[in-house]
Amino acid sequence: MRTRMRASLATLLAVPLGVFLSGCQCCQFRDEGSSDDSPDETTWTPLFDGKTLDGWRPSTFLNPGEPRAENGQLILPVGEILTGVTWTKDFPKKNYEIRLEAMRVDGSDFFCGLTFPYKENFASLILGGWGGQTCGISSLDSFDASSNTTTTFQEFKSGIWYKVRLRVTDWRFEAWLDEKKIVDVSTKEKMVDIRIEVEPSLPLGFSSFQTTAALRNIEYQEVDGPENAAPKTEG
Repeated sequence: MRTRMRASLATLLAVPLGVFLSGCQCCQFRDEGSSDDSPDETTWTPLFDGKTLDGWRPSTFLNPGEPRAENGQLILPVGEILTGVTWTKDFPKKNYEIRLEAMRVDGSDFFCGLTFPYKENFASLILGGWGGQTCGISSLDSFDASSNTTTTFQEFKSGIWYKVRLRVTDWRFEAWLDEKKIVDVSTKEKMVDIRIEVEPSLPLGFSSFQTTAALRNIEYQEVDGPENAAPKTEG
């Protein structure tokens, strides 16, 4: 049985808002220090057609906003707590990458909560949580994105598109924000799980917390990641 953190949502609301500084936009995904610096553009498969929610359904959060497709964007309007969409079709459990562009339209908390499968478990990549700047993986060894080895603080500004890329392989999670690698963690001998609040996102989904978010150009590709490959050591 998977063990989940059951931290109260009130904990999130008690944290002061972060100070927003300037954001940045980049033209390409760059994979710094990884095994595949120039992914084959022909292998990416769209997960969003820019016109409909085909393949997605609204996540069953409490009093969410109503997700919609508009002008090539997947809009997650602000909800009472969380708003999101959940993927309804087949998706790999490991050895894949997801990339997209995400924008905080309005609000002050996370605008991209990407919950994803990992073997028989799940985890979430959080961008801009805990008042606006906290990023990381929830959860590793029962510590969420605000308090484990993947925790970083990034500068976000509303109205700016940020490029996001996540790679999930046999023994590793990696993530990039524009050109910057912000997650590079071994999963060997770690307990990987989600916060219970995002369970409606399973097995794959996006969510935002009391924030209106926009997503576009959502796509994935499968990558090499042999089961018996030796994991990298923590650096």
